[in-house]
Amino acid sequence: MSADPNDFIAGLPKAELHLHIEGSLEPEMMVALAERNGVRLPYADVDAVRAAYNFTSLQDFLDLYYQGMAVLQTEQDFYDLTLAYLRRVAQDNVRHVEIFFDPQGHTGRGIAFATAFDGIEKALRDGADELDITAGIILCFLRHLSAADAMATLEEALPYRDRIVGVGLDSSEQGHPPAKFQAVFDRVRAEGFHAVAHAGEEGPPAYIWSALDDLKVERIDHGVRALEDPDLMLELARRRTPLTVCPLSNIRLCVFDDMTAHPLKMMLDRGLMVTVNSDDPAYFGGYMNDNYAAVRQALGLTNEELALIARNSFEASFLDNATKADYIAEVEAYVRAVQA
Repeated sequence: MSADPNDFIAGLPKAELHLHIEGSLEPEMMVALAERNGVRLPYADVDAVRAAYNFTSLQDFLDLYYQGMAVLQTEQDFYDLTLAYLRRVAQDNVRHVEIFFDPQGHTGRGIAFATAFDGIEKALRDGADELDITAGIILCFLRHLSAADAMATLEEALPYRDRIVGVGLDSSEQGHPPAKFQAVFDRVRAEGFHAVAHAGEEGPPAYIWSALDDLKVERIDHGVRALEDPDLMLELARRRTPLTVCPLSNIRLCVFDDMTAHPLKMMLDRGLMVTVNSDDPAYFGGYMNDNYAAVRQALGLTNEELALIARNSFEASFLDNATKADYIAEVEAYVRAVQA
């Protein structure tokens, strides 16, 4: 084993549970797709796009994120985007992914639901064959839009129900509490989907409570502000509710001043089921291993703690129990080999 502690991370099997596929749009691909589809971008070249990937708030990021979506127009575009992501994370020994997909960001600009969905799903199937990565799709509602719009999107997705593993809630938290979508998530669960929601990144701990109690979600995406509420911390630990934490995203969006201030280690120490993920890696400057390395270095995480996070990522997934056990066994075998 090399003396470089990041070598342990490089070989560690892991799952990614918090990844917006539209947020994996690298500047080079954005420019290439714009040229392919005749889309005019307000940037002269790739360097100008990359320079624009510099923001100080969630809203600044979202403005750029939705602008970037304009280049995604055909099934082939969504296929290329998704397969490029899979090939990149295969290099980080990511073995399973559950990706977020924002249909309203596409249907709202005239792209058919099927165009986006079919391109993403075909890439996931081909990625499984080429890269041996298992995958699921989580359809997300944009919370800055209405609950009625979310319900209409759910109706449109129902014919694809056997190809969608779960339903989530993302976009800007402020002013859009989870309870706004309670009736929609009642329907989500009635239709048999798993449920997740972004809460407690930009929004307060009360939003995490609401996601748990009003939406009855199985995972909290982000959840880093839970430490502000001791009772919430105890409840998350009691329920073993997985938290899909995205460290580099939290720093780029100024949720915390720097990585040394990130609460991930405190969350681990208090028994929370924490996972590490990349969120929107093209925009936040880091894929999975970059996020693992950043918290290891800043927070002094041990190999044992990193392996725990990796085990959590598989346990928190929506895979069947037998497949979860197989992946966790891969983690255990890797740890034993390193120790030997």
